[in-house]
Amino acid sequence: MGVADFFTTKLDAALGWARKYSIFQYPFVTACCGMEYMATACSHYDVDRFGAGLPRFSPRQADVLFVVGTISHKMAPVLRRVYDQMTEPKWVVAFGVCTTILPVDVYIPGCPPRPESVLDGLMKLQDKIAVGRQRY
Repeated sequence: MGVADFFTTKLDAALGWARKYSIFQYPFVTACCGMEYMATACSHYDVDRFGAGLPRFSPRQADVLFVVGTISHKMAPVLRRVYDQMTEPKWVVAFGVCTTILPVDVYIPGCPPRPESVLDGLMKLQDKIAVGRQRY
């Protein structure tokens, strides 16, 4: 292992750590799962401690797309446009299996999922982000 490999490895680890704790989420809420999503942001569950407390409402400022609720045929082109506007690297978290038109990184089971499940899914996403794994 040369000096260049050492610095590249350390730089990748530092970037993974920084991305893990600075998740800028874009919530795409279409159904009753939105209540559980909003409950996760309340003080009882405190999503801020995971570095994901401030949702962005512009896809160009977000790196994680939360698909919260059922996606109908009418909403599918809108969701795809939002996804395409996001910059790389980008990740997708789906509540249940309601989205099949996008590549999904983390599925959160339940209809609607409990806030504890949402936090568990967020921690799984953080693990993926930290090691830099993308789904391709």
